[in-house]
Amino acid sequence: MKAETISAALAVIILAMAGCRGGGAGKEASAASDTISIPDTGYTGIKQYMGGNRIIKEVTFRNGVRHGLTKTYYPGGQLYQTFWYENGLRQDSGRYYYVEGQLFRTTPYKNDTINGIQKQYYRTGKLKAMIGYDMGMRTPFFEEYDNKGRLIRDYPEIVAAVSDEYNTRSLYRISLELSDKGTRVKFNRGEFTNERFDTAYITPLNTRDGKAVISLKKSGQAGKNYLGVIAEITTPFGNRLLAYKRIDLPYNDLN
Repeated sequence: MKAETISAALAVIILAMAGCRGGGAGKEASAASDTISIPDTGYTGIKQYMGGNRIIKEVTFRNGVRHGLTKTYYPGGQLYQTFWYENGLRQDSGRYYYVEGQLFRTTPYKNDTINGIQKQYYRTGKLKAMIGYDMGMRTPFFEEYDNKGRLIRDYPEIVAAVSDEYNTRSLYRISLELSDKGTRVKFNRGEFTNERFDTAYITPLNTRDGKAVISLKKSGQAGKNYLGVIAEITTPFGNRLLAYKRIDLPYNDLN
């Protein structure tokens, strides 16, 4: 009993002392808030990352977060690419360089996502290609130029051949290929969504040796009287051209 009485008395004394010092739940909450609001005091400056005895990357930090210019280098030490970061996110244009030092490509970023027109250049400095992006997704905008500055236009076209067995087997088959059979291609069924190549709304087709087949069946339910095809065509420059073809259907209940 004496021990319990002493413990209780001590507790009362400690609480009283805390009250005299201005303690209590309100002060504790304020202290916690002050602690949380203290900014990150991580590394600020430029860090160099080594590969063996050479610098492979230089990264600018502010309070432990990427903020400023980041550079990477070729094995020979030449500048390969640069990115500008703000609070850990890529902004503005990423730049890529030929090993000789000329600008090869600029890629626009907004909040760490490609957004805008990507540009490619010849070693001479002339424009080689322009490719459209919208919030990380490709758009149909695409232009390539030869080394004399002329716009390239002679790309392969989508060729569709039809096998109509609607009345006998309730089947309508569409065979796809390119006018230039030696060109690499992937076919997709679908449309551009808000002028973007959104893979969530297209169906990749099984493309083998540059060919794909769409087999439609009579469904008995009214639907579209056409379907869209988007071909991903690899150009001689190694870029990806998105070509669209609308194929009209003679029946409106195919699925």
